[in-house]
Amino acid sequence: MKIGVTQIILGNMSVDETIDLCQVAGYEAVELTVREGTDLHPDLSESELKSISAKFSAANIEIGSIAGLKGNLLTLDNKERNEGKQALAHGLEIAGIMDVSAILVHPGQLTVDGTYQAVWGNLVTDIKDLVDLAKREQVAIGLENVWNKFLLNPKEMREIIDEINSEWVGAYLDSANMMAYGYPEQWIRELGSRIKRVHFKDFNRREHRFVNLLDGDTDWSTVVVELRQAGYDQPVIHEVGGDRDAQIDLARRMRQIVAM
Repeated sequence: MKIGVTQIILGNMSVDETIDLCQVAGYEAVELTVREGTDLHPDLSESELKSISAKFSAANIEIGSIAGLKGNLLTLDNKERNEGKQALAHGLEIAGIMDVSAILVHPGQLTVDGTYQAVWGNLVTDIKDLVDLAKREQVAIGLENVWNKFLLNPKEMREIIDEINSEWVGAYLDSANMMAYGYPEQWIRELGSRIKRVHFKDFNRREHRFVNLLDGDTDWSTVVVELRQAGYDQPVIHEVGGDRDAQIDLARRMRQIVAM
């Protein structure tokens, strides 16, 4: 498994600065964020997007996924949900242009309004509507398990993926987001080949907080073994903040983890 870092935690680091960090630290992959105010924003032309992709290719750094596009697919407000759906569609097009094979989808935030089943049904419908586009662009949609009061156990994640019923839709597994109430090992066993991409983080259960990789309660050797047994062969991307020196040290920790 290639090790990588996500721009989510790199602030407004430029494309060139991200490439430099990856080369110095030894990251083999990266997750790019598409957001306003950066040199990778949603309104770039096709040629500009391809130019960025070519820079990473020339540096021998795989762009494992893209993230950063905003939207709430869990709202019952049809206008707001449609805006999120359109943002995801645009993200799929951007990923396709850049030859990136996966997109991170934070589904949004569940509110007290309506029913759980209504939100579930809306999400299934909206993602199904985008399956043909995902297939055309050759980009997998990865639904992330996040602290949003939705899809809080691996059974639910498996069931919603299976209900959508497309090889182009799966899970973007965050290894620590369930650790306050569950175990990453169980999520991996339950989801298996449905896992499209993986974020690595660590968590201290007693203190109920995220911590540096290898400083928490994650059973990393078991997590890595379970990922291999599930047939996972894509990059593993860490999502741990810190300055440049911290990111270089995190690359060392990532190499230690994947060697287990």
